[in-house]
Amino acid sequence: MSNLFEIATRKKYRYPYKGSISTEDLWDLEIDQLNIVYMALNKTAETQEEKSLLSTPTVDENLQNKIDIVKYIFSVKQGEIIAQKEATEKKRKEQLILSLIEAKQNEKLRNMSEEELRTMLDNL
Repeated sequence: MSNLFEIATRKKYRYPYKGSISTEDLWDLEIDQLNIVYMALNKTAETQEEKSLLSTPTVDENLQNKIDIVKYIFSVKQGEIIAQKEATEKKRKEQLILSLIEAKQNEKLRNMSEEELRTMLDNL
């Protein structure tokens, strides 16, 4: 994939989104915006394909590279979203467990006798 990005920067690929954006700008788009770019590129690819019974349809190499780059960036961003959701859920579970531990400790203290509590207080 890195070679593909080298090609994209050397050839100064531009993508159809609110006019024209560069390969680097794709990283700033949300996944729904990337999908818009992807659909526009695919529509262009469909119009460029020659419909013939004698030959197999081909898509311009630069156009196919652009589609592949958008798909790659989309998959990376989608993976980041999933990882962020998992990290958020893990953090929420950690907080819940910590609060349950604290509640258990408080319950243990509540069940102690006054004498035990005074001894603990004196030891502080």
